[in-house]
Amino acid sequence: MNSFELKFLVDVGVGKGIEKYLLEEGYDTKPVRDIDPRMEDEEIIRTAISENRMVITMDKDFGELVYHSSMEHSGVLLLRLEDATGSEKLQVVKHIMKKYSGRIKNCFCVFQNDKFRIKKINR
Repeated sequence: MNSFELKFLVDVGVGKGIEKYLLEEGYDTKPVRDIDPRMEDEEIIRTAISENRMVITMDKDFGELVYHSSMEHSGVLLLRLEDATGSEKLQVVKHIMKKYSGRIKNCFCVFQNDKFRIKKINR
């Protein structure tokens, strides 16, 4: 997938290293910290929808919003890397972008225990 087709809204806990990497790779990337570091999850998803951005987060509450509250979204990449260092998180995101960037748009994706799952959500 062309880097111009994927746009990201990066949640606060993800880290500046990932934000920097995505920008350097040519992805349209907006950090939540630059909008409002205390933005509520529902507002993050609404902002992402209005700007056609995929949310990158470490907050599993996004799964609750998408699956149990059936909240519409433009894609979520949930990184279940609670004890990972910034460089470990960055390596995971680099791997995902190199191998799966063409398949994740508008999907709910989870990386956990060295496994990556992609689920297309019907709207």
